[in-house]
Amino acid sequence: MPEKVTLYAISTCGWCKKTKRFLEENGVEYKCYDVDLLEGEEKEKAREEVARYNPRRSYPTMVVDDTVVLGFDEDRLREVLGL
Repeated sequence: MPEKVTLYAISTCGWCKKTKRFLEENGVEYKCYDVDLLEGEEKEKAREEVARYNPRRSYPTMVVDDTVVLGFDEDRLREVLGL
């Protein structure tokens, strides 16, 4: 299992919800930022992080240790998470 999993999501995004469900069903500990629900500096910082990993700024954007996974791609998620 990876050491650090961070998910940047939008609270109303279907693919983001599917990614969260996948992580939970597979017992993966992760930190999630629903960027649309953040405010002020916290929101700006999250948006900058997303842009750093994903210039298109699409969601979900997940960072697994040093590997970035864009969108919901179950096969790729299983691969990078070692499932």
